[in-house]
Amino acid sequence: MVGVGVGWLLARTAAAHFTAGGALPHAFLAGYIVINLTLAAVGVWASARTATWLRHKDPSSVVIDEVSGQMITFAGFLGGLAALNWKSLVLGFILFRGFDVLKPFPARRAEWLPGGWGVMADDWIAGGYAAIVLWVIHRLVL
Repeated sequence: MVGVGVGWLLARTAAAHFTAGGALPHAFLAGYIVINLTLAAVGVWASARTATWLRHKDPSSVVIDEVSGQMITFAGFLGGLAALNWKSLVLGFILFRGFDVLKPFPARRAEWLPGGWGVMADDWIAGGYAAIVLWVIHRLVL
């Protein structure tokens, strides 16, 4: 749920910076990329240390991977590719969780990457799949 909150906050902030018919300011987009890359780097490091300390390859107590994946799910809101509303948030959350559980190719294989990369990468892939499906649903229905 933290990822939903972060995605909502970032998308709301981006929407406030749109001008009538204008594009997303480059500074905001750069900031979003920096936030995601920082979260990813911290996630790889922290999840590797936690997995080693707990002696478990992908401990359930590590949630930074879900936050990062959920943020990828909502990335389309930043560029105006999808409308930000409660249905989008709920659907994005459900889609991400579904792909995270099902682990379609290559997500399951990504779990075997070493250290924190394996913990994080499967959620990045799930977030990518969820973002694509959310965008398609928005184009067809929402």
